[in-house]
Amino acid sequence: MDKVRWGIISTAKIGIDLVIPAMQGQEFCDVTAIASRDLAKAQAVAGQLGIPKTYGSYEELFADPEIDAIYNPLPNHMHLEWTAKALEAGKHVLSEKPSGLNAAEAEEMAAVAKRYPNLKLMEAFMYRFHTQWQLARKMVLDGEIGELRTIQTFFSFYNDDPTNIRNIKQYGGGAMLDIGCYAISTARFIFGEEPKRLVGIVEYDPKMEIDRMASAILDFGRGTAEFTVSTQVEPYQRVTIVGNRGWLQIEIPFNAPTDRPCKLWHQRGDEIKEIVLETANQYTLQAEYYCKAILQDSEVPTPWTDAIANMKAIDAVFESDRVGGWVDL
Repeated sequence: MDKVRWGIISTAKIGIDLVIPAMQGQEFCDVTAIASRDLAKAQAVAGQLGIPKTYGSYEELFADPEIDAIYNPLPNHMHLEWTAKALEAGKHVLSEKPSGLNAAEAEEMAAVAKRYPNLKLMEAFMYRFHTQWQLARKMVLDGEIGELRTIQTFFSFYNDDPTNIRNIKQYGGGAMLDIGCYAISTARFIFGEEPKRLVGIVEYDPKMEIDRMASAILDFGRGTAEFTVSTQVEPYQRVTIVGNRGWLQIEIPFNAPTDRPCKLWHQRGDEIKEIVLETANQYTLQAEYYCKAILQDSEVPTPWTDAIANMKAIDAVFESDRVGGWVDL
């Protein structure tokens, strides 16, 4: 094999607009087929993106011997079921975040994956592969801000459409599963360890019953991470990483543009330096690293244990709000 032959399940917007075109621009990827429970939708997307094969069910795609790996961008409540079925069909799986609706689902998925040790399972946290995050992590490890003390994250958008899948409770809608997962993941990524405890507060939409805003403090022992995420405030995102000798700030940490450079600001002493990175596509980079793990039979860059740990912290935010205090992790 010199390329991984991909099958896509569903015609989800993230796949059509972002992930599939990025895969098609990667030398180790061959997007071979797409499946939808509505065959006409699969055919329309295949025609739009130049995908050779279409299927009217996910099972038909899984049965295709010419497919090596599955990309799963289905709604949150379907991640566990269809990722497990893809593994059972002998396919590698890149599953969109979050890994499931809760830590129990993430652990159940790990149990399934354990039965297929030759298959590569990874949660699709694409931000980690962008050069801005790789640089930020290296600068922290190299002591460019002194000792890491705290991370502050804000991530929001406005969407109060009750028919939108992000606002449907039984489908895993809400701010924490959609974007809060990034705030927790980035803190864990930069600290390089797990938080010891956290305290959180969650605000729910009175009609849709989904969490529309959440804030939390994560205690890592040697420092903290604080975040607020919301699906019903003005769109904004920023991450600031602060040490005892300086700070880093990432301008567009999560929806990194693919048509222009990203920027970081680094302060140390009296100088604030603007760092401009080359234009990059974090989805293309994610596909490259994941495909290399398959082709070289090496470990995936982000193991499933990371997905479980992230989901445990998400669960703890809800638990902290319920009990009104700190929750140990």
